[in-house]
Amino acid sequence: MVRVRTLILRTPGTNCDVETAFAFKQAGSVVDSAHVNELVRRDKLISDYQILVIPGGFTYGDDISAGKILANELRLKLGEDIQRFVDGGGLILGICNGFQVLVKAGILPRSVGGKPQRLTLAGNDSSRFECRWVYLRVDQESPCLFTRGISTMYLPVAHGEGKVMAESEILNELNVVLRYADDRGNVQAGYPCNPNGSVDNIAGICDASGHIFALMPHPERFIRWTQHPRWSRETPREHGDGLAIFLNAVEWVRSG
Repeated sequence: MVRVRTLILRTPGTNCDVETAFAFKQAGSVVDSAHVNELVRRDKLISDYQILVIPGGFTYGDDISAGKILANELRLKLGEDIQRFVDGGGLILGICNGFQVLVKAGILPRSVGGKPQRLTLAGNDSSRFECRWVYLRVDQESPCLFTRGISTMYLPVAHGEGKVMAESEILNELNVVLRYADDRGNVQAGYPCNPNGSVDNIAGICDASGHIFALMPHPERFIRWTQHPRWSRETPREHGDGLAIFLNAVEWVRSG
Protein backbone atom coordinates (compact mmCIF):
# COMPACT_ATOMS: atom_id res chain seq x y z
CA MET A 1 0.00 0.00 0.00
CA VAL A 2 1.27 3.48 -0.92
CA ARG A 3 2.28 5.54 2.12
CA VAL A 4 0.44 8.84 1.73
CA ARG A 5 2.14 11.82 3.35
CA THR A 6 0.31 15.07 4.12
CA LEU A 7 1.89 18.34 5.22
CA ILE A 8 -0.17 20.82 7.26
CA LEU A 9 1.18 24.36 6.96
CA ARG A 10 0.91 26.69 9.94
CA THR A 11 1.89 30.21 10.99
CA PRO A 12 1.06 32.44 13.95
CA GLY A 13 -2.75 32.60 14.00
CA THR A 14 -3.42 29.20 12.43
CA ASN A 15 -5.95 27.43 14.66
CA CYS A 16 -7.46 24.53 12.71
CA ASP A 17 -4.29 22.57 12.04
CA VAL A 18 -4.86 19.94 14.74
CA GLU A 19 -8.40 19.16 13.54
CA THR A 20 -7.22 18.99 9.93
CA ALA A 21 -4.35 16.67 10.86
CA PHE A 22 -6.82 14.43 12.72
CA ALA A 23 -9.08 14.28 9.66
CA PHE A 24 -6.25 13.18 7.38
CA LYS A 25 -5.09 10.60 9.92
CA GLN A 26 -8.63 9.22 10.04
CA ALA A 27 -8.46 8.99 6.24
CA GLY A 28 -5.28 6.92 6.47
CA SER A 29 -2.53 9.46 5.78
CA VAL A 30 0.70 10.05 7.65
CA VAL A 31 0.61 13.70 8.72
CA ASP A 32 3.33 16.23 9.51
CA SER A 33 2.99 19.86 10.53
CA ALA A 34 5.39 22.62 9.57
CA HIS A 35 5.72 26.32 10.28
CA VAL A 36 6.17 28.25 7.05
CA ASN A 37 9.68 29.25 8.18
CA GLU A 38 10.70 25.59 8.29
CA LEU A 39 9.89 25.36 4.60
CA VAL A 40 11.70 28.60 3.81
CA ARG A 41 14.82 27.33 5.64
CA ARG A 42 14.44 23.94 3.90
CA ASP A 43 14.21 22.14 7.24
CA LYS A 44 11.27 20.38 5.63
CA LEU A 45 10.60 20.03 1.91
CA ILE A 46 7.22 20.23 0.21
CA SER A 47 8.49 17.70 -2.30
CA ASP A 48 8.57 15.02 0.41
CA TYR A 49 4.77 15.03 0.54
CA GLN A 50 1.87 14.28 -1.79
CA ILE A 51 -0.71 16.57 -0.14
CA LEU A 52 -0.19 20.14 1.07
CA VAL A 53 -2.84 21.78 3.27
CA ILE A 54 -3.37 25.37 4.36
CA PRO A 55 -5.90 25.08 7.20
CA GLY A 56 -8.23 27.62 8.73
CA GLY A 57 -7.47 30.33 11.23
CA PHE A 58 -6.33 33.93 11.18
CA THR A 59 -2.76 33.85 9.88
CA TYR A 60 -0.74 36.77 11.23
CA GLY A 61 -3.98 38.08 12.71
CA ASP A 62 -5.31 38.96 9.23
CA ASP A 63 -3.76 42.34 10.03
CA ILE A 64 -3.56 43.54 6.41
CA SER A 65 -6.41 41.48 5.03
CA ALA A 66 -7.39 37.86 5.50
CA GLY A 67 -4.52 35.58 4.47
CA LYS A 68 -2.54 38.29 2.67
CA ILE A 69 0.73 38.05 4.62
CA LEU A 70 1.01 34.27 4.31
CA ALA A 71 0.02 34.58 0.65
CA ASN A 72 2.95 36.92 0.06
CA GLU A 73 5.31 34.51 1.82
CA LEU A 74 4.18 31.62 -0.36
CA ARG A 75 4.38 33.67 -3.54
CA LEU A 76 7.75 35.31 -2.88
CA LYS A 77 9.62 32.69 -0.84
CA LEU A 78 8.10 29.35 -1.85
CA GLY A 79 6.57 30.05 -5.26
CA GLU A 80 8.99 27.84 -7.21
CA ASP A 81 8.68 24.97 -4.71
CA ILE A 82 4.89 25.09 -4.92
CA GLN A 83 4.94 25.24 -8.71
CA ARG A 84 7.16 22.13 -8.85
CA PHE A 85 4.85 20.42 -6.38
CA VAL A 86 1.80 21.19 -8.54
CA ASP A 87 3.60 20.20 -11.76
CA GLY A 88 4.48 16.89 -10.13
CA GLY A 89 0.83 16.10 -9.46
CA GLY A 90 0.66 17.09 -5.80
CA LEU A 91 -2.66 17.95 -4.19
CA ILE A 92 -3.32 21.26 -2.40
CA LEU A 93 -6.24 21.89 -0.06
CA GLY A 94 -7.10 25.32 1.35
CA ILE A 95 -9.77 25.60 4.03
CA CYS A 96 -11.32 28.96 4.99
CA ASN A 97 -8.21 31.08 5.68
CA GLY A 98 -6.44 28.66 3.36
CA PHE A 99 -8.90 29.61 0.60
CA GLN A 100 -8.05 33.27 1.17
CA VAL A 101 -4.32 32.49 1.07
CA LEU A 102 -4.48 30.47 -2.16
CA VAL A 103 -6.46 33.19 -3.92
CA LYS A 104 -4.28 36.07 -2.77
CA ALA A 105 -1.10 34.15 -3.61
CA GLY A 106 -2.34 33.67 -7.18
CA ILE A 107 -2.31 29.90 -6.80
CA LEU A 108 -6.06 29.62 -7.32
CA PRO A 109 -7.42 30.43 -9.81
CA ARG A 110 -4.15 30.26 -11.71
CA SER A 111 -3.13 33.58 -13.25
CA VAL A 112 -2.71 33.31 -17.02
CA GLY A 113 -0.32 35.38 -19.11
CA GLY A 114 0.68 37.58 -16.19
CA LYS A 115 -2.85 38.95 -15.79
CA PRO A 116 -3.63 40.45 -12.37
CA GLN A 117 -5.70 38.45 -9.91
CA ARG A 118 -9.36 38.75 -10.89
CA LEU A 119 -10.93 37.02 -7.90
CA THR A 120 -10.77 37.80 -4.19
CA LEU A 121 -12.56 37.24 -0.91
CA ALA A 122 -14.05 40.24 0.86
CA GLY A 123 -16.01 41.03 4.00
CA ASN A 124 -19.36 39.34 4.50
CA ASP A 125 -22.43 41.28 3.36
CA SER A 126 -23.73 41.08 6.92
CA SER A 127 -20.66 43.04 8.12
CA ARG A 128 -20.19 40.51 10.87
CA PHE A 129 -18.48 37.22 11.61
CA GLU A 130 -20.72 34.36 10.43
CA CYS A 131 -20.57 31.14 12.44
CA ARG A 132 -23.28 28.70 11.35
CA TRP A 133 -23.90 25.40 9.57
CA VAL A 134 -24.66 25.53 5.85
CA TYR A 135 -25.94 23.20 3.16
CA LEU A 136 -23.72 22.78 0.11
CA ARG A 137 -24.36 21.42 -3.35
CA VAL A 138 -21.49 19.90 -5.32
CA ASP A 139 -21.18 20.72 -9.01
CA GLN A 140 -21.15 17.28 -10.61
CA GLU A 141 -19.26 18.60 -13.65
CA SER A 142 -16.37 19.86 -11.52
CA PRO A 143 -13.02 18.11 -12.06
CA CYS A 144 -12.28 18.33 -8.31
CA LEU A 145 -10.66 15.13 -7.02
CA PHE A 146 -11.62 15.92 -3.43
CA THR A 147 -15.39 15.81 -4.02
CA ARG A 148 -15.74 12.69 -6.17
CA GLY A 149 -18.89 10.78 -5.31
CA ILE A 150 -20.30 13.62 -3.19
CA SER A 151 -23.51 15.41 -4.17
CA THR A 152 -24.39 17.43 -1.07
CA MET A 153 -22.82 18.28 2.27
CA TYR A 154 -23.72 19.96 5.53
CA LEU A 155 -20.75 21.76 7.07
CA PRO A 156 -20.01 24.65 9.43
CA VAL A 157 -18.61 28.02 8.38
CA ALA A 158 -16.79 30.51 10.59
CA HIS A 159 -15.45 33.59 8.83
CA GLY A 160 -15.66 37.34 8.52
CA GLU A 161 -14.26 37.63 4.98
CA GLY A 162 -15.80 34.86 2.93
CA LYS A 163 -17.53 36.72 0.12
CA VAL A 164 -16.20 35.56 -3.26
CA MET A 165 -15.97 38.51 -5.64
CA ALA A 166 -14.90 38.20 -9.27
CA GLU A 167 -15.00 40.08 -12.54
CA SER A 168 -17.95 38.94 -14.63
CA GLU A 169 -15.66 37.60 -17.38
CA ILE A 170 -13.93 35.17 -15.02
CA LEU A 171 -17.10 33.56 -13.69
CA ASN A 172 -17.51 31.47 -16.84
CA GLU A 173 -13.89 30.36 -16.52
CA LEU A 174 -14.09 29.31 -12.86
CA ASN A 175 -14.22 25.67 -11.86
CA VAL A 176 -16.87 26.04 -9.19
CA VAL A 177 -17.01 23.01 -6.90
CA LEU A 178 -19.40 24.02 -4.12
CA ARG A 179 -22.37 26.38 -3.88
CA TYR A 180 -24.31 27.41 -0.82
CA ALA A 181 -27.84 26.00 -0.84
CA ASP A 182 -30.85 25.44 1.39
CA ASP A 183 -31.91 22.07 2.78
CA ARG A 184 -33.69 21.29 -0.52
CA GLY A 185 -30.64 22.01 -2.68
CA ASN A 186 -31.79 25.42 -3.93
CA VAL A 187 -28.64 27.43 -4.63
CA GLN A 188 -30.59 30.68 -4.97
CA ALA A 189 -31.91 30.70 -1.41
CA GLY A 190 -29.91 33.76 -0.31
CA TYR A 191 -28.94 34.76 3.23
CA PRO A 192 -28.50 33.04 5.67
CA CYS A 193 -28.08 29.94 3.46
CA ASN A 194 -25.41 31.94 1.65
CA PRO A 195 -23.72 33.35 4.76
CA ASN A 196 -21.50 35.93 3.08
CA GLY A 197 -23.07 37.09 -0.20
CA SER A 198 -20.63 35.29 -2.51
CA VAL A 199 -21.29 35.86 -6.19
CA ASP A 200 -23.10 32.89 -7.77
CA ASN A 201 -23.33 31.43 -4.22
CA ILE A 202 -19.77 30.10 -4.57
CA ALA A 203 -18.42 28.23 -1.53
CA GLY A 204 -15.48 26.42 -3.14
CA ILE A 205 -13.43 26.33 -6.34
CA CYS A 206 -10.67 24.22 -7.89
CA ASP A 207 -8.14 24.47 -10.69
CA ALA A 208 -8.61 22.84 -14.10
CA SER A 209 -6.83 19.65 -13.02
CA GLY A 210 -8.92 19.27 -9.86
CA HIS A 211 -5.74 18.95 -7.81
CA ILE A 212 -6.02 22.33 -6.06
CA PHE A 213 -9.20 22.80 -4.04
CA ALA A 214 -10.26 25.65 -1.77
CA LEU A 215 -13.45 26.03 0.23
CA MET A 216 -14.76 28.37 2.92
CA PRO A 217 -16.70 25.76 4.99
CA HIS A 218 -14.79 23.54 7.42
CA PRO A 219 -14.92 19.81 6.52
CA GLU A 220 -12.47 19.00 9.33
CA ARG A 221 -15.13 20.07 11.85
CA PHE A 222 -17.55 17.36 10.78
CA ILE A 223 -15.66 14.08 10.79
CA ARG A 224 -17.67 12.25 13.43
CA TRP A 225 -21.47 12.08 13.47
CA THR A 226 -21.55 13.42 17.04
CA GLN A 227 -20.20 16.75 15.73
CA HIS A 228 -23.50 17.34 13.91
CA PRO A 229 -25.60 19.96 15.74
CA ARG A 230 -28.59 17.60 15.68
CA TRP A 231 -26.70 14.36 16.22
CA SER A 232 -28.96 13.19 19.06
CA ARG A 233 -32.19 13.87 17.14
CA GLU A 234 -31.43 12.49 13.68
CA THR A 235 -30.64 9.01 12.41
CA PRO A 236 -26.97 8.30 13.22
CA ARG A 237 -24.50 7.91 10.39
CA GLU A 238 -21.09 6.27 10.40
CA HIS A 239 -19.17 9.46 9.58
CA GLY A 240 -19.64 13.19 9.25
CA ASP A 241 -19.96 14.69 5.77
CA GLY A 242 -16.50 16.24 5.82
CA LEU A 243 -14.56 12.98 6.06
CA ALA A 244 -15.25 12.07 2.43
CA ILE A 245 -13.12 15.00 1.23
CA PHE A 246 -10.07 13.68 3.08
CA LEU A 247 -10.73 10.07 2.09
CA ASN A 248 -10.93 11.08 -1.58
CA ALA A 249 -7.58 12.87 -1.43
CA VAL A 250 -5.79 9.98 0.25
CA GLU A 251 -7.38 7.38 -2.04
CA TRP A 252 -6.42 9.36 -5.15
CA VAL A 253 -2.75 9.43 -4.08
CA ARG A 254 -2.82 5.70 -3.36
CA SER A 255 -4.40 4.86 -6.69
CA GLY A 256 -1.93 7.04 -8.59
